[in-house]
Amino acid sequence: MTPATFARYDQAFPELTEAEIQRIRRFGDIHRYIDGEALFETGKPGRGMYVVLSGHVAICQRDGLGHITPIIDQGPGQFLAEIAALSGRPSLVDGRAEGDVEALVIAPEGVRRLLIAEAELGERIMRALILRRVALIDSEAGGVVLIGSPMSGDVARIESFLTRNAIPHHLLDPQSDLEARELIARYAPAPTDLPLVVAPNGDVLRNPNENAIARALSMVTTAQSEKLYDVAIVGSGPAGLSTAVYAASEGLSVIVLDKRAFGGQAGASARIENYLGFPTGITGMALAGRAFVQAQKFGSEIMIPVYVTSLDCARKDGTFGIHLDDGTVINARSVVIASGARYRQLAVDSLGEFEGRGIWYWASPIEARLCTNEEVVLVGGGNSAGQAAVFLSGYASKVRVMVRGEGLAATMSRYLVDRIESAPNIEVMPHTEVVGLTGDRSLQQVRWRNRKSGEETEGAIRNLFLFIGADPATAWLKDCGVELDRTGFVITGKHCSNGDAEMPLQSCVPGVFAVGDVRAGSVKRVGGAIGEGAQVVAALHRYLAGQG
Repeated sequence: MTPATFARYDQAFPELTEAEIQRIRRFGDIHRYIDGEALFETGKPGRGMYVVLSGHVAICQRDGLGHITPIIDQGPGQFLAEIAALSGRPSLVDGRAEGDVEALVIAPEGVRRLLIAEAELGERIMRALILRRVALIDSEAGGVVLIGSPMSGDVARIESFLTRNAIPHHLLDPQSDLEARELIARYAPAPTDLPLVVAPNGDVLRNPNENAIARALSMVTTAQSEKLYDVAIVGSGPAGLSTAVYAASEGLSVIVLDKRAFGGQAGASARIENYLGFPTGITGMALAGRAFVQAQKFGSEIMIPVYVTSLDCARKDGTFGIHLDDGTVINARSVVIASGARYRQLAVDSLGEFEGRGIWYWASPIEARLCTNEEVVLVGGGNSAGQAAVFLSGYASKVRVMVRGEGLAATMSRYLVDRIESAPNIEVMPHTEVVGLTGDRSLQQVRWRNRKSGEETEGAIRNLFLFIGADPATAWLKDCGVELDRTGFVITGKHCSNGDAEMPLQSCVPGVFAVGDVRAGSVKRVGGAIGEGAQVVAALHRYLAGQG
């Protein structure tokens, strides 16, 4: 990267003054490296942030196929780090000494203390860390290599997972890349082996699921089972991340657990235009990404992806145990349920067969690419459906929006209804429901019925988007005594059988709170979820203070 190729180069690679270096020496220790020695390597846990005092360090991207892409040569006064420095996650780049090097090494905890203690300097460093991660993602050079057709549903599924978790990666299409074809011949003799995923350490995975990818990339750090956290938050959507930011910034020890990616359903939104403070709108991924980094800045530990199976509320010492599917137990003095909701499914045979292979519950540029110049079907009439329809209309030849009711006016914001009505390639189909799906490994045909006339129609549709609401993700609470309403949402405050009007976000189990979409009576909006995340922290302090 050079000033000519990087629009915000000066902000991404600032040079610290001698006075600034003196101010931050107290946060780290001096280390020396000989010529050619690795300071950090791709895929291996990093030691934090390095401030070069003398000598030079060559920074390169390296992918699992051994391809090396030079990034920059950094010298005295410059610091080596990106977002992973906040948490000690595996490095995304290589850094090797060119000649003898002396550097101030600041561990992740020290980096977080530095960002808070040195506000002005911390702002510059944080901006650089974020810009560097963005640049690594945009470069499509190093990191994970994904091998398969850009039009494959499984490729889209894996790309979505990597993108939602801000993991740099790039795609090689065997139709145009000789090396990709050679790897397929060696590792993927059967069509079901595709796509291939090559981890930075060279391991090759055949059409892996998300957990297999996470293990290969060391995405999930080993939980400190012996540690007792002040707050354990289940879910990293807007409500969970808001809770993490406010709780950690006020000195509570926080751990956040999520099954798939930070941001929840909001993170998959193509554009949020009615969130306060963003008059031009912001993508759900951008909003969630900022909150994710902010939570880490204040010291929140975040484990993604992990699957929570149950909550133990019966301990005699008053603490809680959160059980994960790998047998790990997270211990906490209080729990915040921010698990949101799971996408609602159509009651159609073979739906599960096509999930991730033509059936989608969000619309990002990855899924939109599959729809280029094709006709697609979108089911749903809420704001998320409207945002997705408008977004997809920029790629698809036609977007059929199917709703069971009279139309969109009663369930969608007026600005979205107007935008849909003005789009020439969006057709709203009232009183319509999907009744059949067919295909060979991937979706190929969709059949729908007019609920008034009973007439059925079948079309060659390879991509179906479902935005029909969601059901609360509360099955993991079944053995804990947390009361749920008849639809499965968590009952809180005065509505509990032992209701406490002064603790409106506390569930019916003292010390267990609920925020965001999972809570009965919440407004089911991003702004509301973020507000509840901030509000619950006062209740957490009150509860924890009473526990001694």
